[in-house]
Amino acid sequence: MSDPIPGSAAPQATPPQFYTPQPNGRVRPTSPHLQIWRWHVTMLGSILHRITGAGLVGGLVLVALWLGALAFGPEAYDTFAALAGSPLGLIVWFALSLAGFYHLASGVRHLIWDTGAGLTPKGASTLTTATLVFALVATLAFWAWLFSAGKVTL
Repeated sequence: MSDPIPGSAAPQATPPQFYTPQPNGRVRPTSPHLQIWRWHVTMLGSILHRITGAGLVGGLVLVALWLGALAFGPEAYDTFAALAGSPLGLIVWFALSLAGFYHLASGVRHLIWDTGAGLTPKGASTLTTATLVFALVATLAFWAWLFSAGKVTL
């Protein structure tokens, strides 16, 4: 007797690799996960898009705190400015600007995909790599401008 087709209710001794027997006796494909799927740049791009979106919400909280410090007067604002201008604060602002540039570029990538362009595996990988490169270059250029213009100092 040959092995049944995956999904059939016929009993079998051992399920084929990457298939899981269900309580009703059927054999279903195992859900794809990191042990099965090979990492590629579009997976990274998707995960980073979600992470940067969540991180930008944290940035909105910082902007609200900045506005609150403005509303509470000069002493509160000076405290906020001192914290924001500290080395740790600058790292946070750098990370937020990197998240913003990446999320922007990733949104444009999604708009391009919405038109039907760049959906081949090679095209999707190229667009995703371009978003990563753009985010890094734009962030470094932005911070170079901030330091060169004297807007930020260490």
